[in-house]
Amino acid sequence: MKIAIVGPGGIGSTFAFQLARAGHEVTVVARGKRLDHLQREKAIVNVSGQRAEVHVSAALDTTAEWDLVLVTVLASQVDAVLPALAASAARTVMFMFNTFESLGRLQGAVGSARFAFGFPAILATVDDGKLTSKIVSRGMVTTVTDAAWAKVFTDAGIPSVVHSDMESWLRTHAAFVVPAMVALITSHTRRAGVSWTEAMNLARALDEGVRLVRQLGNTITPEPMAWLSHLPQPMLATLLWTFSRLEAVRKMGAAGPGEPRTLIDAMAAAAPGQTPALLAIRP
Repeated sequence: MKIAIVGPGGIGSTFAFQLARAGHEVTVVARGKRLDHLQREKAIVNVSGQRAEVHVSAALDTTAEWDLVLVTVLASQVDAVLPALAASAARTVMFMFNTFESLGRLQGAVGSARFAFGFPAILATVDDGKLTSKIVSRGMVTTVTDAAWAKVFTDAGIPSVVHSDMESWLRTHAAFVVPAMVALITSHTRRAGVSWTEAMNLARALDEGVRLVRQLGNTITPEPMAWLSHLPQPMLATLLWTFSRLEAVRKMGAAGPGEPRTLIDAMAAAAPGQTPALLAIRP
C-alpha cells in the first residue's frame, strides 16, 4: 500500500519503520533537522542500526492517491497541515495524537467518508536521528477507529484494536495522561521524583479531569480506566509518586510541557471556570 506519514517523530518514525519493513511504500513528510537527516539517510534508522528505506518529502503531495495519510504531529500543530490534508486525494486520513477536543472539526475538514482516528500504544524517541521505540503488544495496545487499518498495523508488528467511541477514549486518556506527563516533566527537570504534596495535587487534577469527561457526556473507557477512575485520591497520588521515580520512563519528560499545556487548555476551554486543579498543575 502507498502510505504517507506526516510528522516522523518517535511515533511517526515507528509506524514508518514497521510499515516499510512490512513491504508498504512509505513516504515521510518532515521538516527542520529531521528532514535534513532523513534526506541524507533515505531511511528510518533505529538505535540497533537497522534500516527501513522510505521516501522523504518536505510537503505532502496532495495529488497522490495515498491509501493512507497518517498524521502523527502534536494536536497544537495539526492546523498547519489541515489545508493540505483537506486538499489531499488520499483515500483515508488518520489522525493519531493526544487531543481533548471534539473530533468533529477534523472529520469535517477531511470528510467523514475518509476520516479515521487512532492512538498509538508506543513509547518512542528520536535522538541524533536514531529511533528508539517500544511497541506495546499486550493490554492497552494501539487503538483505531478503522478495522481494515487495525489489521494492516497489526500485520506490520504494531498490534491494534478497534474502538467505536474514540472521542470518549481520547478524553479519558487525556484526563489520566496529563498528570502523568506533568509528573515526568517535573522529575526529568529536577532529576528526582515529585513530592507527596505535588503527587496529591496531580491526583486532584486527575479526578477533576475524569469528572469533566463525564460532564461532557462521554464515557470513561476502556474498562481499566473506568476502574482506575474510582480509586481514592491518595491511591492515585501513590501511583503518580511512584511513576515519577521510574528512570526508564522519566526521560519522556524531556519532550517538554507543550503537549500537557495544550491538553489542559482544551480541557479548560471545554468548561470555563471549572478546572482549577488542572490549571494549577499547568507546566
